[in-house]
Amino acid sequence: MTTLSDHQHTDHREATTVPPVPASPAAPRGQAGIDAGLLLLRLALGVVFIAHGLQKFLVDSIPGVASGFGGMGIPAPEVAAVVVAGLEVVGGLLLIVGLGTRIVGALLAVTMAVAMVLVHLPAGFYAADGGFEYVMLLALASLALTLAGPGRLAVDALIRRRRVR
Repeated sequence: MTTLSDHQHTDHREATTVPPVPASPAAPRGQAGIDAGLLLLRLALGVVFIAHGLQKFLVDSIPGVASGFGGMGIPAPEVAAVVVAGLEVVGGLLLIVGLGTRIVGALLAVTMAVAMVLVHLPAGFYAADGGFEYVMLLALASLALTLAGPGRLAVDALIRRRRVR
C-alpha cells in the first residue's frame, strides 16, 4: 500500500535544466542593452527639457514665466524663472551628451518635484487637467538617471575611462 508520505519524497535523479529563452535578435543583451536604454532615456529627456526651457525663453518670455512663478508663490520669481529655464536648456543638452548626468538629473528631478508639489498635485493625476502625471514622469526619469548614471555611451564614461588609464 502506498502512503502519502511515499509520494512526498523527491526523485533523486539529476534535475534537468531548462534552456534559457533566447533574446530577440533586435534586443541587445546585457550591458549593451542597458547602455542603449540609458542613451535613449537621456536623449528623450534631454529633448523634452530643451523644448520646455526654450519655450520659457522664446514663447512665454522670462518676465511672463516670472509672473506665473510669482502667482504660485515661488520666492524670487525673476531669478527662479531664469534658473529653471536655463537649467532645462543647458541640462537637456548635458543629458543628451551624457555630461554631468547624475548632477543634472538630480537638479532636474528636484525642479520637477517642486513643480509637482506647488502646481500640479492639486489638479489631480491627469496632465490634460493640469495634473501631476507628466511632471512626475519627468522627475522620476531624471531620478533614474541620477541613480543609474549615463551608461557607457556618454561623455561621462569617456572621461572616466581616460582617468583610469
